[in-house]
Amino acid sequence: MTEQMTDRMMIVLDVTVVNVALPSIQDDLGFSQSSLAWVVNAYLIAFGGLLLLAGRFGDILGRRSVFLAGLGVFTVASLLCGMAQSQGLLVGARFVQGIGGAMTSAVILGMIVTMFPQPRDRAKAMGVYAFVASAGGSVGLLAGGVLTQSINWHWIFFVNVPIAIATAILAVRLLDRDEGIGFGDGADIPGAVLITSSLMLGVYTIVKPAADYGWGSGRTLGLGAAALGLLVAFVVRETTARNPLIPLRIFRSRNVSGANVVQALLVAGMFGMFFMGALYLQRVLGYDALQIGLAFLPATLVMGTMSIRYSERLIMRFGARKTLFPGMALIAVGLALFTQAPVDGVMILLGFGIGVCFPALMTLVMSGATPQDAGLASGLVNTTAQVGGALGLAVLATLSTTRSNHLLDGGQATASALTSGYHLAFLIGAVLVVGAIVVAATVIQPEEQAVEQVATEAAPASAEPVCSEAA
Repeated sequence: MTEQMTDRMMIVLDVTVVNVALPSIQDDLGFSQSSLAWVVNAYLIAFGGLLLLAGRFGDILGRRSVFLAGLGVFTVASLLCGMAQSQGLLVGARFVQGIGGAMTSAVILGMIVTMFPQPRDRAKAMGVYAFVASAGGSVGLLAGGVLTQSINWHWIFFVNVPIAIATAILAVRLLDRDEGIGFGDGADIPGAVLITSSLMLGVYTIVKPAADYGWGSGRTLGLGAAALGLLVAFVVRETTARNPLIPLRIFRSRNVSGANVVQALLVAGMFGMFFMGALYLQRVLGYDALQIGLAFLPATLVMGTMSIRYSERLIMRFGARKTLFPGMALIAVGLALFTQAPVDGVMILLGFGIGVCFPALMTLVMSGATPQDAGLASGLVNTTAQVGGALGLAVLATLSTTRSNHLLDGGQATASALTSGYHLAFLIGAVLVVGAIVVAATVIQPEEQAVEQVATEAAPASAEPVCSEAA
């Protein structure tokens, strides 16, 4: 368990720690404002595009093997990022780093499910996982500020190397070698190409054309239609392939499908706190990078306490589904209050909500998957988080900027216009979380029903005829 959590923290840290160092990277390597975005986008495109494929390969080849291979790729790429003295090398290494991050992140939940078969142990492990995944963002802001200000930006990448080496040593010693289900009748190469191309093109459309030219531009609509077309072609391929790369039966589970929609809406809404909130603290309240990280610290501490100490108890007593709703309600209320209440008080409220609902959500999504599809389910839930986050950030940032620019054109003061734009983003985030609550209430089943349904569908097909003959 330790090696998975160490790796997950390293991956999440890397996503946010780079944001703090971007001004220093721009000054040192001479990036233009537009090209600087590729330091982040190169990672996101590879990471978001390959999560689903990497999760399935974990089921086929063995999750331990994919995990260790991804860890090696991530470590080498981090070293290259730290050594980069040119724009091209840094962007290229960031893309490779995203590949390694996808390979490790995609199989972590599947490994937890197989390592902790008992409900109580699994609930506790999910709590630790959810804390690392949710709190890593604020820790990354703090770590990025410390490393960049005290040494230089190169060390935000170098610090990954010793962490990754220690994680690899623990993984080799503690993780049992698992046998994958194999390729059976052969690898579904066309399916792999279609789903990877669709996700990469979709993430690229969100983080680049949509952000630069707007959602209604011809370039954005054209690339979005192409990504959707590739996805449709992939679905058609999987319905006819003898050995599909991603069996579509997994989406018959209400918990797998519903929890992934809930995850996408939750993450999209929460970006209003982590990213728009960071901009609000910097541009309106005048916080520096270190102060921003410290401002998020109360939420991180509450998340950790709830996720690690109390979420497992709540899930075991009330069930994951009943535990999910109060957590989501606290997040929605916290985002709505972000426009009115002091920052510290709202952060603590959001910390309670995140610490309660995400362990429950991870438990629910994995309850609807068979052991053979655990890697696929793990990759899927990570994919929806990435796509939901990217889509949420693009929508919130666009609407917030449009609102602020409209007020500035009307003669309003800069601070007031920016505050109004950020407040709009927080309110939209709250609405998205309310939408997640509605989906959860109408689609998601209690985990006991989901597990029973999975067991029934996995029963041998010969069971029914045998019963009939006996009768």
